[in-house]
Amino acid sequence: MDKLDAVIVGGGLAGLSAAYKLAEAGRQVILLERGDAPGSKNVTGGRIYVEPIRGLLPEIIADAPFERHVVKEMLTVMDDNASTQVEYRHDTWCSEPYMSYTVLRARFDRWFSGKVMEKGAFVIPGRRVDDLLREDGRIAGVVAGGEEIPARVVIAADGALSFMAEKAGLRTPLRPEHYALAIKEVYSIDPAAIEERFGLRQGEGAANLFMGSVTRGMFGGGFLYTNQDSLSVGLVLGMRSQADARPQVESHHLMDAFTARPEVARWIKGAKREEYSAHIISEAGIRGMPALCTDGMLVAGDAAGFALNMGLTVRGMEFAVASGVLAAEAAHRALEKNDTSKESLGLYERLLKESFVMKDMETFRHAQEVLENPRLFTVYPKFICSLLKEVFTITGSPREGLYNTAREVAKRYILNWEGFKDFLTLRKM
Repeated sequence: MDKLDAVIVGGGLAGLSAAYKLAEAGRQVILLERGDAPGSKNVTGGRIYVEPIRGLLPEIIADAPFERHVVKEMLTVMDDNASTQVEYRHDTWCSEPYMSYTVLRARFDRWFSGKVMEKGAFVIPGRRVDDLLREDGRIAGVVAGGEEIPARVVIAADGALSFMAEKAGLRTPLRPEHYALAIKEVYSIDPAAIEERFGLRQGEGAANLFMGSVTRGMFGGGFLYTNQDSLSVGLVLGMRSQADARPQVESHHLMDAFTARPEVARWIKGAKREEYSAHIISEAGIRGMPALCTDGMLVAGDAAGFALNMGLTVRGMEFAVASGVLAAEAAHRALEKNDTSKESLGLYERLLKESFVMKDMETFRHAQEVLENPRLFTVYPKFICSLLKEVFTITGSPREGLYNTAREVAKRYILNWEGFKDFLTLRKM
C-alpha cells in the first residue's frame, strides 16, 4: 500500500476536524473509526461553545445540525430532602451569533463525517486500530485488522483512554482520579413540551447542572440539556470517588435515584427513554496531558486530555475541534517541508499555546484539585438548603433577624477552619 499523507485514529470531533482541514489542503487522508459510524460511541451530554472555534471552521459552524441554542443557564443544588435552583438568562444569548448549542453527537458527527468525505478524505467505520507502525525508530503508520497502513503522519484522536498515545510512549496509564464515568439517558419528548416546561421560545435551549446529594458525596454532578425533540439527562461520577465510597453504590442505582428526584422527574414526565449509555471521560486537566507529539505522530482531542471541568461549566468539544484543526495545520506544514520529525511537528504545541485551548487549560490548572473537595458535594449544598429553610420557614416562635439567622447557619457549616481552608483553595480557580 502506498504511503498516505495522514492516518487519523478516531472519528470524534478532533479526528473529523483534522481530517476536514487536511483534505481541504489537498492531502491524502484516511480516518479510521472503530464504531459503526462516527459519533456512534459518543456519550457527550452535550453542549458546544462555538464562539472560540467559529473562525476555525466557519462553514461547519454555520451549517451544522445543532439542536438548540442555549439561552438559559440553570444550577440546581440538592440536599437529601431539599433543593434550590438558580436560573440565569441574558438578552445577548437570544440573538445571533449564538454562544453555545446543545448537540446530539451521533447526529452531528455523522453529518460532519459526510462533509469530511466531500472534501476528499476517506472515513472508514468499524475499523479498530491495533498498533502503530514504526520505521527507523519513528511512527510510520498504523496496523488495523492485521493490515499495515503506512502514513507520513499519524494523528491520534482515539479518546480519553488513547491507546495510541500509550503505545507511542507519549504517556503512561493515568490514575483512576484522572477519570470519571459519564452516564447518559436520552428521552424523546415533543418540542412544544420542552419549550413550555423550560420557558423557552422555538429553537431556544436550556442547560441545567445539578450538584449535591445526587452523587452521595462523591466527586461529580448531574446534567440536563434540551435538544430539539429530546432531553439528555445524566451523571458524571469520579472513578476514584466511586472506588473509595463506603458503602459501595452501583452507578446505575445512582442514575435511577437521580431521575426519580422531583427536581429531575418534573422535566422528563411523560417522556420516553430512548437511549442509555456510559463512557469513561477525562477529568485530569492539564496535569494529565501526555506529550503531544513525537516523530511522525500528534495527539489531539480527548486523547490529549483536552477537557475542562470548571465547576459551573464543562467544556471539551470546542477544545477537540480546535486541537484537531491545529494538528492538521502543523501536519500540513510539516508535510510541505517533507519533515515530520518531532521538532517539525512541534509547531502543534506552539499553536496550541497561542490558542484559547492551552491558555484556558493553564488558567484552570487547579480545577480538579478544587473540585475534588468532598465538602463541595456535602457540606455546601446542606448549608445553602439549610439557610433557605431557616429564611422561609415561619413557626409560632418569634423570628431572629436575617443576619443572625444566616450567621448561626453559617457557623454550623462553613464558619470554621475547614471553611477557611476551602476559601484558600477556591482562590486557585
